[in-house]
Parts: sequence; structure tokens; C-alpha cells
Amino acid sequence: MTSLPRLAALALLLGLLAACHQEPITGPVEVKWDRDTCVRCNMALSDKRYAAQVRGGPKHQAYKFDDFGCVVFWLNDKPWANDPATEIWVMDMRSGKWIDARKAHYIPNKMTPMAYGFGAVALPEPGSVNYEEARKRVLEKGK
Repeated sequence: MTSLPRLAALALLLGLLAACHQEPITGPVEVKWDRDTCVRCNMALSDKRYAAQVRGGPKHQAYKFDDFGCVVFWLNDKPWANDPATEIWVMDMRSGKWIDARKAHYIPNKMTPMAYGFGAVALPEPGSVNYEEARKRVLEKGK
């Protein structure tokens, strides 16, 4: 027969293990490169330089994208897109680190997975544009 302290210890251990495997409640989540797919176009996330994530909606969950342009069009019909709690992350194409998409600078004329043509960087560079301008150009391009 199992003792009560052993059952309590087992329950605590299982709870701790479950907590370790939950995704964070804010920020970008881990991407399984070449396995995770873009929620808009269903292409595999393969090119780290142009990946993006959105965290938002009723459950504040994370959504993964292969191209900044997919984020723009996907968010366009989400009622919570402009909610301050909605987080948008893009990969800095130079450092390989996640950065806030609204604060990033976008370099046009890049060969991106879905041909929207913008690579994000943390600091301004000659010819780079801000989030709103990059978003506007993606919408003008269409797809």
C-alpha cells in the first residue's frame, strides 16, 4: 500500500514536470525549424532570418510565421491585432535574435520565403523603414 507522503511527493513531482514543459506566457516560443509551419501559408519555417511570431488573441497564444508579410496579412482580419497586449516578434536577420516587430527596422528588397521582401534588424540602416511603412508596403504589394 502506498503511503500518503509518497503520493503527495509524486503529485508534486508531476506538477513540477508539467510546469517545465508549458510554453511561456509572453515573448516568442521555441521554433522547431523545418517542422513548424506558418499559420498563414503552411510553409515550413526554414529560414531563420525571416521568421516571425505573434502572441495574442483570446488565449494569448503564440502563432508562427515564415515571413513578415504573412504576419501582416494574417493580422489584418484579427479584431485583437491592435490590442496593446498583442506581441509581434521578428527575427533580427543579422543577430538571429527575436526583436519587437513594432520597434524593428525593415530592410527592403530581400529574398524572403514568401517574397514579401523585408528583413528585420534592431538598429536603423541606410534604406531601412519602420514597422508601419513596411506593413503598408506589404499590403500594397498584395497576396
